[in-house]
Amino acid sequence: MSIVINLDVMMAKRKIGLMELAEKMDITPANLSILKNNKARAIRFSTLAEICKALNCQPGDIIEYVED
Repeated sequence: MSIVINLDVMMAKRKIGLMELAEKMDITPANLSILKNNKARAIRFSTLAEICKALNCQPGDIIEYVED
């Protein structure tokens, strides 16, 4: 896959755990884990916006394009 989700990197930089982020965003930890582990096939802009708000970052900090 050419798009990589660096949620785990941003979470580590912000020193926030999965459960705490899930609570801040009002999302299930299971759904957040799917994103964190690069298992997601899609992400809603509203979810991306909530992640950025909770982690005080930009979408480009979370999503990266990597050549195959």
